[in-house]
Amino acid sequence: MSARHKARKRALDILFEAQLRDLDPLEVLQSRLEQPDAALNPYTETLVRGVCANRADLDDTISQYSRGWEIDRMPVVDACILRMAVYELAHELEVPGSVVLSEAVELASDLSTDESAGFVNGVLARIAAAVPGRSLPL
Repeated sequence: MSARHKARKRALDILFEAQLRDLDPLEVLQSRLEQPDAALNPYTETLVRGVCANRADLDDTISQYSRGWEIDRMPVVDACILRMAVYELAHELEVPGSVVLSEAVELASDLSTDESAGFVNGVLARIAAAVPGRSLPL
């Protein structure tokens, strides 16, 4: 398992916990950073901070491309995965779009419903096609 994959998984854990407990993700991140054995990959922090700073835009984009699914109706884990992936597609341009998509689909497949991987794949493929320089082979 790559370091970036682990970082994405940890960021997802933080975002998911914060949403379920109705907490600020930055507070959850800070509490994780303060733990004595906390050795968070810097990319975990980048993802959590990036999602927090851009949440409204991320949610608008996801809602626009999810074809009839309001973000509030999605499983929480799917919404968190999509936010992270859309943030990466739009702001972490050194990460290939195909990697972002693959990682998000893998997280959805491992951690959500049977239909989630296909749903996440479809939404992200539509978004990636609309982001300059991020078109993906379908």
